[in-house]
Amino acid sequence: MLIRNVHIANNETLQDVRITDGKFAEISDHIEPAIGEEVIDGKQGLMLPPYVDPHVHLDATMTAGEPEWNETGTLFDGIRIWSERKKSLTVQDVKDRARRALELMASNGIQFVRSHVDVTDPTLTALHALLEVREEVKDFVELQLVAFPQEGILSFPNGKDLMRQAIAEGADVVGGIPHFEFTNQYGDDSLQFLMELAADSDKLVDVHCDEIDDPNSRHLEVLATLALEMGLKDKVTASHTTAFGSYNDAYAYKLMRLLGMSGINFVSNPLVNMHLGGRFDTYPKRRGLTRVKELTENGINVAFGEDDLRDPWSPLGTGNMIDVVRMGVYAAQTMGYTQLQNAYKYVTENGAKAMHVTDHYGIEVGKPASFVVMDAKDFYGVLNTNATMLLSVHNGKVIVTKQAPVMTTNF
Repeated sequence: MLIRNVHIANNETLQDVRITDGKFAEISDHIEPAIGEEVIDGKQGLMLPPYVDPHVHLDATMTAGEPEWNETGTLFDGIRIWSERKKSLTVQDVKDRARRALELMASNGIQFVRSHVDVTDPTLTALHALLEVREEVKDFVELQLVAFPQEGILSFPNGKDLMRQAIAEGADVVGGIPHFEFTNQYGDDSLQFLMELAADSDKLVDVHCDEIDDPNSRHLEVLATLALEMGLKDKVTASHTTAFGSYNDAYAYKLMRLLGMSGINFVSNPLVNMHLGGRFDTYPKRRGLTRVKELTENGINVAFGEDDLRDPWSPLGTGNMIDVVRMGVYAAQTMGYTQLQNAYKYVTENGAKAMHVTDHYGIEVGKPASFVVMDAKDFYGVLNTNATMLLSVHNGKVIVTKQAPVMTTNF
């Protein structure tokens, strides 16, 4: 297969890309087609590595309004409503909804997904369902599963045993939610437990950390210290960290040094964080977002996730990472021209780093040929025109093709 006339990652020069045996074989300004080779015109579009969603909840997807709508829009009401909904989970129910969500995401060029799965359920129904889904979708999506204790590890009956069981049964990543534990000490102790579990089982870590507007919620410093001292470093991801946006600047400055030393990743979820954040404020009202701009400027890896897709925490969701980027650059005030051009990294390579899939991710000769082509010459154009994704290829196989819309006007 030969893809012709594409701008790779904002490169102004048009290039051709040859794919052989499912891998990138050649990238050059001009490549002559071989006899019988399939040729696809990239139409001077933007070729990017595939979109990555490193934070979503596929067990809860498509359940908005069940058994009730979250009319307050708070995180805590979302947890309460989900606690009721999960009582009626079946393996088939979870599989059907997750498959619909993943197909929607794939239609928008998402090929790598990390889903948190609630394991505060004695039956682990959702985990069993998503373990099956992980295998079923592997031809078009690489799915990682996080053992996520939605109602706490120490604050939920047998929480530690459920976490151990989830990892033993095949979860890829160890999760946590320290700010939701009954006490601050429970939160810190839960981090110690989950980090030791990850180290013992050679797993990655992704913690819902300080997802609250409370400036006194400071589990991030504990997580970063453990990552540093235990040598887990970039195997650890801190998700949300919205309290970081409420810390005073002196403490934030001190904390930034530790975060850099620790090597941990961050995942911000601009759509849902903006929706859930500041709910207990009158005015001024906080944005409920972590310090995306400052973390990025300090060389710390930050990725964006969609988080929730039509569930008790967010009634909306399109499975399109362009929506996430657009909200992110507005909310984080990262709208300089260079910042906008580079914003694609939040939903591509930065997410791949957090997921630890960079060994088989990226547009490089020898790597699996996975990519998308957008109907714009650069990412600034993608954001300004809401560009159509023309092509999505996974491991050398075309999985989605689209046509740019044709507009007729009678002004």
